[in-house]
Amino acid sequence: MKDYTLTVGLEIHAELRTLTKMFCDSKNDPFNSEPNANVCPICMGHPGTLPVINKEAVRHVLRVGTAIGGTIADFTEFDRKNYFYPDIPKGYQISQYAYPLVTGGELSGVKITRVHLEEDTASSGHDEGDYSLVDFNRAGVPLMELVTEPVIHSAEEAGDFGRELQLLLRYLGASEANMEKGEMRVEANISVSKTKEFGTKVEVKNLNSFRSVEHAIAYEYDRQSALLEKGEKVVQETRGWDDNKGSTFSQRKKEDSHDYRYFPDPDLPKLKISEIPEFRATVLAKSLPELPSARRLRYRDEFGIKDQDIETYVSNPELARFFEESVTKLEKKSQVMLLSNYLSTDLLGIVKKTFGEGGESRIWETKVTPTSLASLISLIDAKTLSSRGAKDTLMILVTEGGEAKAVAEAKGLIQKSDPAALDMMASEVIAENATAVAEYKKGKTASLMFLVGQGMKKSKGSANPEMLKEIFTKKLS
Repeated sequence: MKDYTLTVGLEIHAELRTLTKMFCDSKNDPFNSEPNANVCPICMGHPGTLPVINKEAVRHVLRVGTAIGGTIADFTEFDRKNYFYPDIPKGYQISQYAYPLVTGGELSGVKITRVHLEEDTASSGHDEGDYSLVDFNRAGVPLMELVTEPVIHSAEEAGDFGRELQLLLRYLGASEANMEKGEMRVEANISVSKTKEFGTKVEVKNLNSFRSVEHAIAYEYDRQSALLEKGEKVVQETRGWDDNKGSTFSQRKKEDSHDYRYFPDPDLPKLKISEIPEFRATVLAKSLPELPSARRLRYRDEFGIKDQDIETYVSNPELARFFEESVTKLEKKSQVMLLSNYLSTDLLGIVKKTFGEGGESRIWETKVTPTSLASLISLIDAKTLSSRGAKDTLMILVTEGGEAKAVAEAKGLIQKSDPAALDMMASEVIAENATAVAEYKKGKTASLMFLVGQGMKKSKGSANPEMLKEIFTKKLS
């Protein structure tokens, strides 16, 4: 089984963020709770209606193409993709075939074939009885389709690519790309082979999470390899993914492009991209924000923080903004790593507990500020605050606000480093813990840390633990 090479190509659809739909002025709000609220004769497919191209949707796709280093088409057109299904009343979908907006490019080491623009279909709701209902709120929503080359060779690589594309779309403001809402949908073309030639391609649909993408690819690798081992053939088909069973199932024979009878849509104009000023390459390039890949490199080079922390910030721009503003308030560059540790663990932990999982971007709604966090880091770095005192101060800053040093002083959390006071405290702890003292003198080194812990408890976390440890060692030697 391990002798087989897995090859995967992905087709990813993402609903674009625009005010109106792709070819009409109905509101782009497919998740409206009221069915068929955002519809008009055009997206309902009434005879005699004429579509008009949404310029903002085109711009989104061109910016994606620029970000991945793709070639922006000079000439492009829209085509009719003909097929019958209840969720597409015209009997065809307006898409792109021979002349997509973007060709080539690369993202996360995966080569891209094309990126094109089309309209989404309506959504069908299947009743438990013998009929289905169609909601046209989603019909006509701008839909970007990105197709990769068949260069992916593991389930993990496919999942990572999907996550990186989702992140890019969010950075560009092109789409929220929430898979659980259907704003981003992944289809995987999977084949296995023992030779350099590709095996028979099987397309798997209904992948509504990156976890499902990875599991479906792994399942298909095992299924197809087992068939070939038994001397059987893999059938070219479309399969669905059953998340509950953890397996794929046959849906239908795979269609080829000629089955859709593509031809240019006669109701829509051809586009000469170079003749549209805001779509010129220089204009598109200047419109891009710092992209995730560039931010990773900058954080690594400029701040030298852990890769795990970098991913945390790259995945959440609001958290990254808080981090960068905090860095500008620090007194020493050497404190950046300490700042990142407290932000990505302690502070982020409090934020998640307050706002729930996924609430990281709401850090600005707490009462801690980049200035007060940086001041706290300076106190920790100067050993003015112990680890325990720092955590307690941070909690107060988050819930009540204030200036770090003033809060720590008011709550008695400033670290005590007075030798005489610590010596007296150590004597009290020794007198109160005769058993631990005896164990330490017999060679049980863990007892020393127990005594230090008792001293920290007695001081309510304000004692300098290193000094306390030295004092205990001297007294018990």
